[in-house]
Amino acid sequence: MYKLLLFILMFSFLLLMNAMQTDEQLAMQALFEGKRAVNRAAHAAAQQVDMQKLAEGIVSIDPLVSQATALDYLRANLKLDANNMPLPSSFWRSQVEIAVFEVFNENRTFPYTYTNMLYNYSITFKRPGVVLIVRITYPRVFSVISPIVWEVKGAAELVY
Repeated sequence: MYKLLLFILMFSFLLLMNAMQTDEQLAMQALFEGKRAVNRAAHAAAQQVDMQKLAEGIVSIDPLVSQATALDYLRANLKLDANNMPLPSSFWRSQVEIAVFEVFNENRTFPYTYTNMLYNYSITFKRPGVVLIVRITYPRVFSVISPIVWEVKGAAELVY
């Protein structure tokens, strides 16, 4: 009888460990998906040239168009609605929050080092660029691991 009880306990433990490993693997894949989406959004935002300033010979990013483009790319890649809430077909289950969106233009001296102590992020720009930090919550498949909230960071420079 004690062998049966030991077998049931061992099987339960192994099932729990398997669920934890599966959840951690899915979390890593979700993090990579989120990172790719943030990188794409930052890159698209950084390519939004201010045409009026360009006509004057100043290379600059249009901040309003840049932010709208970043949101469009982020929403398309993460399958979010207009309020950054996940669509039914999305893997995500909670609202995605834009924590930081900053555009660095010709009013800075390049190379310019951006540092954000709150998010422990630093990057050096050689030309106008964009920083995007997004807060994403991992929708756990099993409740074995504790909730995970990531601050996914991305940056890109204007390519010319």
